[in-house]
Amino acid sequence: MLIGVPRETSPGETRVAATPTTVRALIGLGHEVVVESGAGAGASHPDEAYAEAGARIGTAAEAWGAGLVLHVAKPAREELDRLADGAVLVSLLAPAFDAELVAALAARPITALAMDAVPRISRAQSLDVLSSMANIAGYRAVIEAAHAFGRFFTGQVTAAGKVPPAKVLVAGAGVAGLAAIGAASSLGAIVRATDVRPEVADQIASLGGEYVGVPADDAGEPGGGTGYASVTSEDYNARAAVMYAEQARDVDIVITTALIPGRAAPRLLTAEMVASMKPGSVIVDMAAAQGGNVEGSVADQVVTTANGVTIIGYTDLPGRLPAQASQLYGTNLVNLVKLLTPGKDGQLVLDLDDVVIRAMTVAKDGEVLWPPPPVAVSAAPSTPAPPPPAALPKPEQPAMTAGRRSALVGLAAALLFLATAFAPNQLVGNLTVFALSVVIGFYVIGHVHHALHTPLMSVTNAISGIIVVGALLQLGHVSGVVTVLAFLAVLLASINVFGGFAVTRRMLGMFSRGPARSTAGSAR
Repeated sequence: MLIGVPRETSPGETRVAATPTTVRALIGLGHEVVVESGAGAGASHPDEAYAEAGARIGTAAEAWGAGLVLHVAKPAREELDRLADGAVLVSLLAPAFDAELVAALAARPITALAMDAVPRISRAQSLDVLSSMANIAGYRAVIEAAHAFGRFFTGQVTAAGKVPPAKVLVAGAGVAGLAAIGAASSLGAIVRATDVRPEVADQIASLGGEYVGVPADDAGEPGGGTGYASVTSEDYNARAAVMYAEQARDVDIVITTALIPGRAAPRLLTAEMVASMKPGSVIVDMAAAQGGNVEGSVADQVVTTANGVTIIGYTDLPGRLPAQASQLYGTNLVNLVKLLTPGKDGQLVLDLDDVVIRAMTVAKDGEVLWPPPPVAVSAAPSTPAPPPPAALPKPEQPAMTAGRRSALVGLAAALLFLATAFAPNQLVGNLTVFALSVVIGFYVIGHVHHALHTPLMSVTNAISGIIVVGALLQLGHVSGVVTVLAFLAVLLASINVFGGFAVTRRMLGMFSRGPARSTAGSAR
């Protein structure tokens, strides 16, 4: 099939639906590719690069007249008229927010697939354009905030004075939020992040941020099992507002990323919260295209409040990094075309029984297929295994009474007294040394912290301690053989004890931080 890649005509759109790299992948699936002349100019991809990759450079009419048209932004109404009957259009369509476009698509005998309607399930991750673009947008949001902030993110101590680090609050720890956390943390800022899902605290910490939580309500995790955030309760919103008010007064930069599919963006920061922020603070509202998380933000504009707070409402953050955004978007499209070309023979197969394809299909041959049926993303609960048969109760052992214990101790003492009374003096001395060695070895090894040796090492060290004490008492014996054996016993047992501790210390040293090296310098 012929795949067309037209040039984007939306104002400010710098991305392109295919790069030279993805063109090669599309051709490898058995398709032909025609790229409109100048389509990749905004992403630094000249026509010559597409020609070298195997594509044909053509006109807008040729690109729009292909059987499969790959596009980025929502097409204009006049561009829809260029589509051939029976063509398949793949683009970002935002069908939940543009009913007129859905109707216009259904008015033509074409098939329209929305890349921003990919279900959030495991097998569709490689097609998830929203995640790909959110990753770029989160990074770029920090860059825009740093530019508008006009000050260091990292703290410094110089001869000219001390510069405190910037404090950044990221609202939402999804793909965009995590990208923003990582970027701000790498620039040296103190990063805090909040999310309706408390289990993301570990992900936030792994990127250098600090989780600021709101106690969860009885409704459980917002999301409803869809993989996206959903509407929170009024009680939760009230408690979250208190947290946002406290953070707004303290931080320098706020980046909001909260979005709910198919709904207007939730309001997180009110005008009063913005007014409480310090002059020179910056807010990047990444949800400005859907109404905004911040009161006063305007899509595609930068607003400065009366108290000097800058609110950035850019909706083209991915397009501000066009080369990488085009590559990631194009890779998502390649993965979709692989799904649509199972035989890798250039034949397109649109299987509406496939849950991924069905969720993306907005219109087909004059029929509106939006919204799609809900996609179940949670696995069905497995049948619980039958409980194991109850074990027969063990007969209870009679507890040892105090009288019986005293009788056993008395019997043992009597036997020891008799053995001492009739045993030779040498045996009595050896028994005394043995008993004292056991006591000393137990108390010496027992008071070593458990982190310095394993239980097995503690046992072997205790035995070695007994040997050392007993052998020391035999040194200087009248018999030379006994003295030599005692010396060897002390030597070998000591090597075992001290060698074990030395090895343990080296092992613990592998997991401990070394002393911080001084990085102070002089300024001239």
